[in-house]
Amino acid sequence: MSEVFNVEEIFGQNVFTLGKMKERLPKNVYKEVVKVMDQGGELSMEAANVVAMAMKEWAVENGATHYTHWFQPLTGITAEKHDSFVAHPDEMGKMLTEFSGKELIKGEPDASSFPSGGLRATFEARGYTAWDITSPAFLKESGCGVTLCIPTAFCSYTGEALDKKTPLLRSMEALSEQALRIVRLFGNTEATKVTASVGPEQEYFLVDEKLYRQRTDLMFAGRTLFGAPAPKGQEMEDHYFGVIRERVGAYMKDLNEELWKLGVTAKTQHNEVAPAQHELAPIYETANIAVDHNQLVMEAMKRVAVHHGMRCLLHEKPYAGVNGSGKHNNWSITTDNGVNLLDPGDTPNENIQFLLVLACILKAVDTHADLLRQSASDVGNDHRLGANEAPPAVISVFLGEQLEDVVRQLIETGAATSVKEGGKLLTGVKTLPDFQKDATDRNRTSPFAFTGNKFEFRMVGSADSIASPNTTLNAIVAEAFCEAADRLEKADDLDLAVHDLIKEYLTEHQRIIFNGDGYSDEWLAEAEKRGLPNIKSMIEAASTITTDKAVKLFERFGIFTKVELESREEIIYETYAKTINIEALAMIDMAGKQIIPAVVKYSKALADTVNTVKAAGADTSVQAELLKEVCENLAAMQTALAKLKKVEAEASAIEDVKKQAFFYKDTVKAVMDELRAPADRLEMIVDKEIWPIPTYGELMFEI
Repeated sequence: MSEVFNVEEIFGQNVFTLGKMKERLPKNVYKEVVKVMDQGGELSMEAANVVAMAMKEWAVENGATHYTHWFQPLTGITAEKHDSFVAHPDEMGKMLTEFSGKELIKGEPDASSFPSGGLRATFEARGYTAWDITSPAFLKESGCGVTLCIPTAFCSYTGEALDKKTPLLRSMEALSEQALRIVRLFGNTEATKVTASVGPEQEYFLVDEKLYRQRTDLMFAGRTLFGAPAPKGQEMEDHYFGVIRERVGAYMKDLNEELWKLGVTAKTQHNEVAPAQHELAPIYETANIAVDHNQLVMEAMKRVAVHHGMRCLLHEKPYAGVNGSGKHNNWSITTDNGVNLLDPGDTPNENIQFLLVLACILKAVDTHADLLRQSASDVGNDHRLGANEAPPAVISVFLGEQLEDVVRQLIETGAATSVKEGGKLLTGVKTLPDFQKDATDRNRTSPFAFTGNKFEFRMVGSADSIASPNTTLNAIVAEAFCEAADRLEKADDLDLAVHDLIKEYLTEHQRIIFNGDGYSDEWLAEAEKRGLPNIKSMIEAASTITTDKAVKLFERFGIFTKVELESREEIIYETYAKTINIEALAMIDMAGKQIIPAVVKYSKALADTVNTVKAAGADTSVQAELLKEVCENLAAMQTALAKLKKVEAEASAIEDVKKQAFFYKDTVKAVMDELRAPADRLEMIVDKEIWPIPTYGELMFEI
């Protein structure tokens, strides 16, 4: 029988929550903290010292010996430098501990050791981390012991953002300011801010630790670079929502326990479509906390898997030919007096505020479809976007039948006089209830789908941070709200001006609405006719963030400077080139040291068999044909291997980072495919006892 634990008792026990602050802080200090969290501003140093002392005492009581400013550099992972609470021994030799307000608020990691896209030279090392007071501190339990983690932003000595948190916080402020202008137009004077809330669904694969260690590609690249299809994949659709295997269930139980202790609202768990693929989804949270928590989810997934003799794969496409992993980013915006701006109500055709918000979002997505596509770009996602398992690379918006009908009426007549109802679902079984169904179906092929009271941005990759897509979403919607408010605030007749603006936006940007099959070739042709961008790769999307349009958007709201955007474009090219370089070198290593030697050994055994059978006077046609096929594929592998070594060396010698990235995409990747093809054919021929690496069947089914 497994250990029993009470969720209510353990939830948030490793988090320095507002509740713990209220218990441990003087009333005046607690009020100052809450005020800064709600309204912004700086905590006084006196209050910071009190908070730091209380935070340290709580952490030490729970076994902590060190603290760290926990931040998210542009590598996409989290970073932490541990400092102990140790101060100095007193005159009696007793060790004293301390933690000051200054240490709480500011840290100083090495800024030159993280990607900066040219913002920082090697000799320019100084950078700063600044406490994000709105995201609670927490305790991380690991092999290092217990560490107090303080969520922070990370900036250079000269003030540029070197992380993903700083632009996100800037975008949240911009969205709140502009959204408040919209709700004020409709008489909401009580709201003081509008918050973006996010719920990211996290998909992942599990693989046995012993098998993982036998695959150089999984260890270094996070995905299989060789591998023939298993006899069974996801064709039977029996894994999706199927019974969770005991070993996986035990992993999920421990993962949930760890996440709940960290205050992560892990809600849903289930098998995903592909064998060995699973999903975890949380409840919605404020965007910056959701970003922090998603990073913790990915860390915990990897750490807990090791304790269960497994490895967690977060790569978007660890196995060719089966479902890849995404991260559906559910996004909504709500006032602090409880109004969800994306809630259409029972009669969306009469909900004018909702229709204006909807029209602004359609305008934002259409105007900046290229930026939204870029925000979901990473190397692994290039294997996924556009395939028949994920949204296409073309951005479109799914509204559903009900809202699409409302929009159609507004465009055609200027007024929506009716709304489609959901009706009753009749089961035809007397003992089952008939119930009200939604007014529209869902569309899993849409990149940006309205799902009742939120939008689901389905393009984000499973290994990626959700900071970038939410920064972009907040920014483009803030711009649309700003432009709408600029016009409406000057209107003599507000009702008429709102009516005209809604119709104008819907008419001008209706091309972005598509409710059909996003996987179909017909849609790609139709999208091209509509003039929608189809950006097929990460590095083709990179330049979208430095266009005049993008720079104007981000600088207008103080989210990015032009210099910061240019640095990020360079980092994208660097990341792409380095990633494909690692994959190419891993293929060279596996082909030269494992697969080719194994096939040579097998071909020799076959040749010996042919000679033996021939000496016995028997027919050798079958063995000879098999030997010929093996030798032809072996020769193809050897030729492709030599070619890959050559083009990889050429790529490494290119100094211009953009040219290098495109050379890896257009030339090196093509040769990698040339090397893989004969290797995968050989896997289907060579004796299993001789084949040197675990197969797809073993990797996906032996857990």
